[in-house]
Amino acid sequence: MAGSLDNKQQAWSGRFNEPVSELAQRFTASVGFDQRLALFDIEGSLAHAAMLEKVGLLTKTDLAAIEKGMAQIREEILAGQFEWSIALEDVHLNIEKRLTDLVGDAGKRLHTARSRNDQVATDIRLWLRHTIDEIRCQLQGLRIALINQAEAHADTVMPGFTHLQVAQPISFGHHMLAYEAMFSRDEERLIDARRRVNRLPLGAAALAGTSYPIDREAVAKRLGFEGVCENSLDAVSDRDFAIEFTAACALIMTHVSRLSEELILWMTSRYGFVQLPDRFCTGSSIMPQKKNPDVPELARGKTGRVNGHLVALLTLMKGQPLAYNKDNQEDKEPLFDTADTVLDTLKAFIELVAGMQPQPEAMRRAALEGYATATDLADYLVKKGLPFRDAHEAVAHAVRHAVEQGCGLEQLDLATMQGFSQLIEADVFEVLGLEGSLASRNHLGGTAPAQVRIQVAKRRASIGS
Repeated sequence: MAGSLDNKQQAWSGRFNEPVSELAQRFTASVGFDQRLALFDIEGSLAHAAMLEKVGLLTKTDLAAIEKGMAQIREEILAGQFEWSIALEDVHLNIEKRLTDLVGDAGKRLHTARSRNDQVATDIRLWLRHTIDEIRCQLQGLRIALINQAEAHADTVMPGFTHLQVAQPISFGHHMLAYEAMFSRDEERLIDARRRVNRLPLGAAALAGTSYPIDREAVAKRLGFEGVCENSLDAVSDRDFAIEFTAACALIMTHVSRLSEELILWMTSRYGFVQLPDRFCTGSSIMPQKKNPDVPELARGKTGRVNGHLVALLTLMKGQPLAYNKDNQEDKEPLFDTADTVLDTLKAFIELVAGMQPQPEAMRRAALEGYATATDLADYLVKKGLPFRDAHEAVAHAVRHAVEQGCGLEQLDLATMQGFSQLIEADVFEVLGLEGSLASRNHLGGTAPAQVRIQVAKRRASIGS
């Protein structure tokens, strides 16, 4: 029958003289991956139907039938009993076909005043808004795990590095808070991106809007959108909100990758700074002594995967004329995989960081090996009145002498130290101690244990704010 929607006849098939080939069906179908939008598609359709009834384009009877049919479809999807058809191309037509089977003509009236162009743009935004909230929850979990480690190890001394060379003593807690700061900014980026995601495209129809007397604001309010996309061409054609989300995720993974790299290094016998839980490591098929940090290594590798998705989406959009093009079907797989990868990675790292066991003695030994308090000695001389550049030169000579003698600065006797500057007195050895070095940096942003504890309280209070 003309106008019917079945597995052999698409919603637009009346225009064509021959059916779509099976190869073209497979090539163009998206139902294999966009079916994960199904519940959001139903949510958007119910809001659309309610608006159509409000403005007189649907009867109350039709609306009731649509709501009842959609409730059954939702149950079938959740139970895994919904039959998806590749011949119906996508999630939208599959649900519409099932609705029409269930409620008849009322199902056919649902698509009044909308297009799949604004429909899919709405579904993606609904899904992405939900996904951002999920990722934020996991980011907060990771931030809490880092804060807990920082609190437990505010007094634990470790070497701070520049150029991967021992630089100055720092608190392990301070180091953990550096990553918490990164993930805090990642959460801020998602919050900001969510505002631009949370705008309603529905009502833009195919590209030009619709001649029906629709109420877009009512739909936006029902769906929890903060506003509407005010240009119909832009509403259906751009995916910058998806690109922005993926960029934020690429930064999340970059920060995870940096943490992973340090955990991998710290776990080696050359460092021995941390022990990771056995459940996040694997062994070797040939070397029985091995304990490999597979989870951090794989997270480091998955960062490239997410970065690739960002490039793919940027490339997808770069040459498209207005308005909608079929190219945009290719936005979903990289977007979905980005979200899945980030969520799985964060879930693993929450538990991994919480179960990580720092090794204070190994960190302390390493801090003592690299003349980490040399800058403290220079600062000591400056406080005695020596210009900084002269103090820097004097300490450089002292370090060179200690290297030649194979000892630390703190192991040089007072007479030897005074050979580099007559300003040096017996109190210098308080400066050369690791704990003294940490405690002296007692200012906002410094590594002093007292400051770490202040920041722990501040950062903990910021969670969920």
